[in-house]
Amino acid sequence: MRGVGGAAVLAAAATTGAPLESTSQALGYPSLFLLVLVGALIPVVPTGALVSSATVVALHRTAPFSLALVFVTASLAAFLGDAALYWLGRRGLGSQSGSRWLEGLRSRAPEERLNQAREKLAEHGVSVLVLSRLIPAGRIPVMLACLLAEWPLRRFARGNLPACLAWALTYQVIGVLGGSLFARPWEGVLAVVVLTVLVSAAPGLVRRVRGEER
Repeated sequence: MRGVGGAAVLAAAATTGAPLESTSQALGYPSLFLLVLVGALIPVVPTGALVSSATVVALHRTAPFSLALVFVTASLAAFLGDAALYWLGRRGLGSQSGSRWLEGLRSRAPEERLNQAREKLAEHGVSVLVLSRLIPAGRIPVMLACLLAEWPLRRFARGNLPACLAWALTYQVIGVLGGSLFARPWEGVLAVVVLTVLVSAAPGLVRRVRGEER
């Protein structure tokens, strides 16, 4: 939940009247890069909320190219994090004892969703990677399906690059909308954090309700 904490810092700084330029410099693009990278490796950090919050702050800044820098930073960090996680997963497949990274992927990919991902991957190929990045909780099952299909890292990276670009752009649009609807930056940050966290949590809640009904 470090991502939510970072967004909260942004909101608090805006509330107390701290200059947005100073806030951005304090947190900085390196912090955004690091948090998104960690979020790609450990899928518990709400990276979408991070990108949307950073976009809200950038929208209210006077520095040129702020939105473009957020986009480049977020998409690059997501791409490198995915590539690192995939590489670690491939090492686990090639090892007799497996790896904690591969087990972590398996634990986050229910059998039913994994089977669906494998079927879609066989039918549509790399285009499934783009959709998996945009669907909450869809990234890990598709990544695991690619691992089980023994895709080389290069092939995965080619499909994952447009996926990361589309993901960063989507959450930037959410941030632009949130920042445009509210006059104060902290209000926009709060709105996009709540929205993105709810969207991310929705699939898990739906699966839990279905499981209880069964």
